[in-house]
Amino acid sequence: MSDDVSILMRQRPSRDQRRQAGASVRGRVPLESLAECPKPAERTAATAIIEAQNATRNPELIPLRYERMGADAFSFLRGTAAVMARDLSLRPNSGLDVQLCGDAHLDNFGIFASAERSLTFDLTDFDETLPGPFEWDVKRLAASFATAARVHGFGDNTEHRASLAVGRAYREWMSALSERPTLDVWFARADLEWMIGEIQKPGLRDALRRAGKRARTKDGEKASVKLTERIGDEWHFRSDPPTLIPIQGTDHLETVADVFRRYRETLPPDRVALLDRYSFVEAAVKVVGVGSVGTRAYALLFKSGDGEPLILQAKQADASVLEAHLEPSEYDHHGKRVVVGQRLIQSSSDPFLGWTRGDETLPFDFYFRQLWDMKGRIEATALDASSFEAYAAVCAAALARAHARAGDASLIAGYLDQGKAFENAIADYARSYTDLMVSDYAAFETWRRP
Repeated sequence: MSDDVSILMRQRPSRDQRRQAGASVRGRVPLESLAECPKPAERTAATAIIEAQNATRNPELIPLRYERMGADAFSFLRGTAAVMARDLSLRPNSGLDVQLCGDAHLDNFGIFASAERSLTFDLTDFDETLPGPFEWDVKRLAASFATAARVHGFGDNTEHRASLAVGRAYREWMSALSERPTLDVWFARADLEWMIGEIQKPGLRDALRRAGKRARTKDGEKASVKLTERIGDEWHFRSDPPTLIPIQGTDHLETVADVFRRYRETLPPDRVALLDRYSFVEAAVKVVGVGSVGTRAYALLFKSGDGEPLILQAKQADASVLEAHLEPSEYDHHGKRVVVGQRLIQSSSDPFLGWTRGDETLPFDFYFRQLWDMKGRIEATALDASSFEAYAAVCAAALARAHARAGDASLIAGYLDQGKAFENAIADYARSYTDLMVSDYAAFETWRRP
C-alpha cells in the first residue's frame, strides 16, 4: 500500500478515544502544575530580550516603541510577547498543540466584518502565530486581564475573578465544542448581534453595541477621510510624523510594483479579480501597535475607476517570538506563516490577506491586509468590574473556538476534565505573572530613563 493510500485510509480515533488520550496527559503534566511561574533567578532579563528585538527594527522608531510600552505595566505586557514566550518555555507544557495566536492578550480581540459583511468577534492579531501548547495562549490572556485589572485599580478580587473567568470559560467552551460535529466547529463564529443578545451584563452589552456601531462606520471611505487629503485634483496621504509619513517621488515605484506583484500571486483568482478593479495612488509609512513599533509597516492607497478608496497595509513579518522555544515554522516565509495561521484560527478572515517579500532595498517578509474594514474593539478598562470579568469570559470563549478549529477539542477537553483545577491554576498563574510584569516594568522604566 502506498503512502498516499495509507494517509487516505488512515483511521481517525473517536471522540471518546481522544478524550481518554487527553486525560492521560494529566499524569505527566498535572493541571495544578500550570500555576507555576518561573522563579526570578531562572529568567532572562526582560530588557535584554527587548533590546535584542531591535536588531530587525527601524532604529528611528525605537524611542516611540519604548514610549508606548512605558505607559503602564499593561502596555509593557502588550509589548513583551517575547519575554512571556521565554518564561512559558521554562516550565513543562501539556504537549497538546493547537495553532497558537502567540500574543493572545485582551487588546488582540475585537470586532470586524465577516466575508458576509456581518460583524463578528474574534482574535485580531496573528504576528506571532505558530503551533504550540494550547495553555500558552490561555496563560497570556489570563495574565493580560490580571495585569489590566491591577493597573487600572479594579482591586484584588476583580483581578482574581477575571483571570478565573478566563480559565473557566475556556474549559466550558472547549468541553461543549468537543461534543459538536466536526464541520460545525470549523464554521462556528461569534456573530456580534447574537453575542449582544446572550450577554447578561448591561455594561458589557452596551459596550459591544457601541463598538459595533463604531465598527460599521470604519470602512475604506472613512479611512480615506482620516488618513488622506485632497491636494488639487489628487488624493494623498496626510503627513503626521512619525506615525504617518507619505513616501514622496517616484523612485520607489519599481519596488512597490515588484512587491505588489508577488503579493498578488498569493491571492486566489476571485480576489485578484476584485483587486484589479483598483489602481495604486500612493504609499506611506504607517506606524501601528505597541510591540510592533519599529517593524516596517506601510499603508497603500488605491482608488477604483469611480474614485472609491481602498487602503491596504503591508506589515513586516519576522520570526514568531515562539520559534526560539518551539519547533520552527514549516514556512520559510514569515508573511505566509502569519496568513496561514490567521486563516486557520479566525472564523472569517480578511479577503485581501496575502504575503510578499521585499527586494534588496527592503529585505524583509511582509503580509498584506486591509487597514480598516469595519474594525472595532472594546475598551476593557472602561468597563465596570463585573462587566470586565464577563468580558474575560467572552475572550476566552473566542480563544477556545479558535483552538478547537485548528486543534483537537476532545483531546484538550479530556485533559481539562470537568473540575475547577484548570481555572484555579490559570488564575494563580495570572496573579504570579502580573507580579513579574510589574517588577519588569519598573526595571524597564529605570533602564530606559537612566
